[in-house]
Amino acid sequence: MEIKVLGTGCSKCRAVEKEVREVLAELGIDADVEEVKDMARILQYKVMITPGLVIDGKVVSSGHVPSKDAVRKMLQEARG
Repeated sequence: MEIKVLGTGCSKCRAVEKEVREVLAELGIDADVEEVKDMARILQYKVMITPGLVIDGKVVSSGHVPSKDAVRKMLQEARG
């Protein structure tokens, strides 16, 4: 699984990354988590408001910090 946290490194972006890593650990999912801070790369995903969350190439959240339950659901759905 490939996960990207899109944002400039603000507190909300860091919060999303923290939640993602915690939920991955809770679920025992092995994934590559990457912080994407380059605006040109962020805009490739058509995300205008950060933080953004991309799982396996699909934007699943943008503009807010999703709850841990929401992150859990997104990861489980991406897993199939």
